[in-house]
Amino acid sequence: MHLANTGVSDILLMEKISYPNHKVCGEYVSNEVLPYLKSFGFNPFDFGAKDISKFELTTHNNKTITAQLPLGGFGMSRYELDFQLYKLVIKAGVEVLQDVVENVEYEDDYFKIKTQKNGVVTSHLVIGAYGKRSSLDVKFQRKFIQKKSPYLAVKTHVAGDFPEDKVALHNFEGGYCGVSKVENNHINLCYITSFEAFKKFKTIEDFQEQVLFKNKELNALFSESKPQFENPLTISQISFETKPTIENHMLMCGDTAGMIHPLCGNGMGMAIRSAQLASSVIIDYLQGKIKTRKQLENTYSKAWKQQFSFRLNVGHGIAYLFRQNWLAPKLLLVLRWFPFLLPKIIRMTHGSIMRPVRFSEPIMSDIKE
Repeated sequence: MHLANTGVSDILLMEKISYPNHKVCGEYVSNEVLPYLKSFGFNPFDFGAKDISKFELTTHNNKTITAQLPLGGFGMSRYELDFQLYKLVIKAGVEVLQDVVENVEYEDDYFKIKTQKNGVVTSHLVIGAYGKRSSLDVKFQRKFIQKKSPYLAVKTHVAGDFPEDKVALHNFEGGYCGVSKVENNHINLCYITSFEAFKKFKTIEDFQEQVLFKNKELNALFSESKPQFENPLTISQISFETKPTIENHMLMCGDTAGMIHPLCGNGMGMAIRSAQLASSVIIDYLQGKIKTRKQLENTYSKAWKQQFSFRLNVGHGIAYLFRQNWLAPKLLLVLRWFPFLLPKIIRMTHGSIMRPVRFSEPIMSDIKE
């Protein structure tokens, strides 16, 4: 959207799936990205998003603390959010090709993108934004893909009672569950756990009954609500390993470049901000402000690290501490004694308010088939 609305022409978006569809996601988005989204003509509240200003945290042994969110956020399903942005992309004149990318090769300052159904597409610039894990990561021999990740996630929507203005994070032994309302008054329940903790049980239902429901808040949410999905969505092999921001000369974006722990509740905000960073440096490159590809790649990498390295490190630290079941209640006790610390910690995993996009004259981006 940023590139299209700033006047970059000849943009091709490749998607292996059709819209709309559900994805495993916490579906809470920090308000830091709101002005940026609105500059494209997208206001999530026009589509039923929930305005969230309160935060609640519980430990596996049912200790609770609450706080006001420093910036606040909104709750919106990926089903609706992605679909509405997809429609805006089409409206902006971007060509969308529904196909599977099998490989990307770089030669003589051009990329050759091999697709499953449409042959080879060539382009001078490529952004990799294909999510947490893909067969492309194997093709590129990315280091993180060579390590087996111990995490899996489960998501469902339910109908029931839950405050519209609150996002909750409920800890249980081996993981934590995020809870917030989205459009249609559905409640999004998305939890992450270790495979080690999960493998002791035969089914998702058994795991929830024996582990999640020891947290009384989760027990109430699941038992007093009505499922809206026929079956929960699951994803495994979730990696929080450090990833290169440049791979085979491609600018990596969103979860493809790096993931913050869901415990911090800001994955979507990071993904949107990284799209802004990638778009900005590409525009400078196409306008001649950045002279070479090497300078383009270095500028993006530096900007990405400046923006995200600190919050990722904080996220890793927070997640590690809360994985220690004996320690989590003690940390919560400290936060109860010093409640001003919680908003400060939240700020450390979030950024400042993003600026709206300023539009300009059309710029050629040189994509060829």
